[in-house]
Amino acid sequence: MTLATPHLDDSALCQSCGACCSYSSNWPRFSTEDDEALEAIPARYVNERQSGMHCDGERCSALTGTVGQLTACAIYQLRPDVCRSCLPGDPECAMARRRFKLPALPD
Repeated sequence: MTLATPHLDDSALCQSCGACCSYSSNWPRFSTEDDEALEAIPARYVNERQSGMHCDGERCSALTGTVGQLTACAIYQLRPDVCRSCLPGDPECAMARRRFKLPALPD
């Protein structure tokens, strides 16, 4: 028996997940922004090469909360392209959710 899942917008899905921000093997955390865009992000969140996000282990340093329960991005409005590229339900999202034993998103 399949339970009906109410439609959730992308931000609600991501705030109850956070798996993609905690799975650096998922894709390289390098970004394509110019230097000025990365300079807008607080330095503690940018990696030492100034090429993308800094991770604490596999977890992005800007991620707050508990994966699979409640998460948020400390720099959501400033997040770089690399962070915007993973979309709810895409292959990268599905891979990260599997790693944390979270259920697949509904179609």
